[in-house]
Amino acid sequence: MLARNVGGIDRIARIVLGLALIAGFFLNSEASLRWLYLIGLVPLATGLMQTCPLYSLLGLNTCPAKKG
Repeated sequence: MLARNVGGIDRIARIVLGLALIAGFFLNSEASLRWLYLIGLVPLATGLMQTCPLYSLLGLNTCPAKKG
């Protein structure tokens, strides 16, 4: 399983952005490029799973340090 590397404000922002884009898909029925709103599935999924493959490739981590 992938390590968690998305945390805090980053996670909330991804979920909000993803939900907003998906809502735009359903609310904007006349646009010819309406399907582009489905890109919102990516930030929504990475926010919910708390892992981002791109962050892993770049070595980024926004999760707080583990105390132990």
